[in-house]
Amino acid sequence: MRAGLPVRRGVLVAAAGRDGKRRTRPEGALRLAKAIAAGGLWLGAVPALAQDVTGTWLTEGGRSQVRVAPCGTARCGTIVWTPAGAKDVNNPDPARRSNALVGLQMIRGARPTADGWTGELYNPLDGRTYTGRMRLISPAQLELSGCVLAGLICKSQIWTRLR
Repeated sequence: MRAGLPVRRGVLVAAAGRDGKRRTRPEGALRLAKAIAAGGLWLGAVPALAQDVTGTWLTEGGRSQVRVAPCGTARCGTIVWTPAGAKDVNNPDPARRSNALVGLQMIRGARPTADGWTGELYNPLDGRTYTGRMRLISPAQLELSGCVLAGLICKSQIWTRLR
C-alpha cells in the first residue's frame, strides 16, 4: 500500500490532482511516456549534430575539392583545388570566364533546415546557379541537389569528405 491506498500490479495510484480527485495511471504507460519524452529530446538533438557539413569535400568524379565553412549563420563553399589552371569558362558573364575556379565561392548562403541546408549552388560546369540543398547521408558523404522550377526538377551528386 502506498500512502494508505491500494496498489495493484501494473497500476500506480497517484496522489490527488489539482481538483482534489485521486488519479490512477497504469505504471507501464507512465514509463512509456517518460521514455518517449526522453527519446524525443535526444532525437531532437541528432539533426544538429548530424548535419555538420563543414570540412573539405571531394566532388563527384574527383573534379575539384570544396571547403565548406561558416559564413555568418550560414554555410558557404569555396573551391580549393581543381586540375591545374581550371577556369570559369562557362560563366554567363564573359568578363569572368578567365577567372580561376580555385577561390570561387560555389555554395552561397546555405541555411539550416529540418533535414540539411538550403542555399544557392553555382555549377561551374554549366555556369548556372541553382536553388540547392545539402544533406549528410553519412559522416563521410554529403548529398548536394541543385533544383530548378521551384524544386520540380533536381539533380543530385554525392561528395566525399576529405577532412
